[in-house]
Amino acid sequence: MKPEDIADLKELIEFLKENQVAEFDLDRGDVKIRLKFNQAFSQPASPAAASLLPSFPFVSAAGLPAAAPPSAAPAPQPAEPETELHIVKSPLVGTFYSSPSPGSASFVSPGDRVDKGQVICIIEAMKLMNEIEADAAGEIVRCLVTNGQPIEYGQPLFSIRTA
Repeated sequence: MKPEDIADLKELIEFLKENQVAEFDLDRGDVKIRLKFNQAFSQPASPAAASLLPSFPFVSAAGLPAAAPPSAAPAPQPAEPETELHIVKSPLVGTFYSSPSPGSASFVSPGDRVDKGQVICIIEAMKLMNEIEADAAGEIVRCLVTNGQPIEYGQPLFSIRTA
């Protein structure tokens, strides 16, 4: 890769991080790029964010010019004070489900009060439905994953205000 290609790749990575894109694949001729960020985001990236991705010259086999990068990224939401929030993490790899069955109400929603040991979601792993319980009592501040999302071991699922 040429130095300008590396600079373009760094710009692409920053753009993906700013728009909270967790995974990105690009395959154009002899150039293949796969980026996967090992971060938990408070919200999934909007489908519109993918359409805003700038075109970079190093991925164009035809030598087409690059589009200008987007002028403004969305402002990040103010973070809750870390000292008051407890993070519930996934005890296993699987698929996250917020309700006991499709069409049912979610186990919990932001603003709900939960007790330690209360079921807050299900993680499907190898066709087994595993009920995940709150490991702290408090108020659900945010669900950090979306329904049907594949999740990793130790990935943050919920933030709970314990104070």
